Amino acid sequence: MYEGVDFKNKKMTLDNEVISLAIWDTAGSERFRALTPNFYRGAHGVILVYDVTSRQTFEKLNIWLDELNSYADKPAIVKMVVGNKIDKEGREVSRKEGMMWARTHNTLFIEASAKTKDDVECAFEELVEKIIQTPGLWEARSGESFRLNQTETNRQSGWCNWISSWF
Repeated sequence: MYEGVDFKNKKMTLDNEVISLAIWDTAGSERFRALTPNFYRGAHGVILVYDVTSRQTFEKLNIWLDELNSYADKPAIVKMVVGNKIDKEGREVSRKEGMMWARTHNTLFIEASAKTKDDVECAFEELVEKIIQTPGLWEARSGESFRLNQTETNRQSGWCNWISSWF
């Protein structure tokens, strides 16, 4: 295990299927920057997070996205941008700016609060749903097989209001 990098296993149910997630949280710390390329390899999805009360973190999204694109070994990797800390006063990055950045870079977008948990679960559910729907991410390795339902579900009305679909 890497010190300073948080790892969590999470199980969630989506369309009556139990899905296991392996979540590596590098927290964007410069101190662990040399390790982050290792976490992109083999990833099916990545969430880039910025603080809506800190323009500096928003401006670093380009650096993180460039790094992700350089080291990810799956060209169809699903990318999501999350504007965090919507529960705090002093917003420096508007929702519109976040959405425009996501649109420009072909990523999913949501705003959330890790503190209050608003839309956090929703972000993971949408990311997993897009991973399942993305051709080319699921290649069976020897001895493994994947059974994925390709049913189209419409969850836009009343579910995860701030998630945008692919632009």
